[in-house]
Order: sequence, then C-alpha cells, then structure tokens
Amino acid sequence: MDLLNELGPLLSAEAAAEAPGAGVDAADLEQAVWVRLLEHDPAPAEPVRWLRRAVRAEARVARRRARREIPYGGALAGGTAEPEDALLHGEENRVLRSAVARLPGRCPELMGALLSPRDLTYREIAGELGISQGSLGPVRSRCLGCLRRMLAAEVAAPGLRGKER
Repeated sequence: MDLLNELGPLLSAEAAAEAPGAGVDAADLEQAVWVRLLEHDPAPAEPVRWLRRAVRAEARVARRRARREIPYGGALAGGTAEPEDALLHGEENRVLRSAVARLPGRCPELMGALLSPRDLTYREIAGELGISQGSLGPVRSRCLGCLRRMLAAEVAAPGLRGKER
C-alpha cells in the first residue's frame, strides 16, 4: 500500500503526459501500468524508473493497437462494403506482394519486413537482415524506386480523357 501512495501522483503525471500522444485516455494508461505492476513479482528494485519505463511501454502498445484497429461505423462495420471493393483490394495486395518478390538483391527481404504486420522498428529490421541501421534508408529508397518502375511498367497508362495525361 505504501508503493501505491508513493507512485500514484507520479503515475498520474506520467500517464497524463503520454496519453495524448498514444491516443488513449490517461486513466486507461494508468490502469494498464497498475496491472503491470501487480503482475511484476517481486516489486521492482527502482520503482520510479520502472514506472516511467512501464508508462512509455504501455503508450507504445496503445499506439500500435490504435493503428491496427478499425473503428465501428465504417463501411466494413455495417457490411455495406461492396464485394467488388474487397476483391480489388485483395488483388492490389497480391500484385504488390508479387512485385516485391521479384525485386533484385535484398529488396524482397527488406520490403517484406517493412510490410510486415508485426510493425517492426528500423533497429529490429536491421537486426533481422544483418545490415546496419543507417543503411536501411538508402536501401529502402533504391528498393522503392525499383518497385515503382516495375509497377509502372505493369500498369497500363490512362487514356487521354479530360485532364489525365
């Protein structure tokens, strides 16, 4: 109970500071950290330092969750999305994945990691591919340029109607 009284104000302040950037309510962030603290056995040796890290970790989790969630009330929620739209979207993904697989060199591995649903950081991608983190940006740019040229060659140019050229 002493830990609760000691850390309560700090947790409130940290959660209030991190919540807007994570897109969650500060009280929800606070609650998640309290649960994490209860699960932590034994109590952390440096509770203040642990608390700050836990708040930031929970905020990261909330940001990642918010990127993957689809809000209710959208076209998919009511079942009003046309089957043709779903088919076309799936076909676009297949074409993209197929083009990525045909890229030269390390591009398929890099682009696969960037498109991964695991939402990897540059550091994690560099570790998986065994290359330096600083070279990821230039390699990514070259791969995207190659992919752009490849897809442009495969897609028919629009006709000369209206303002399209």
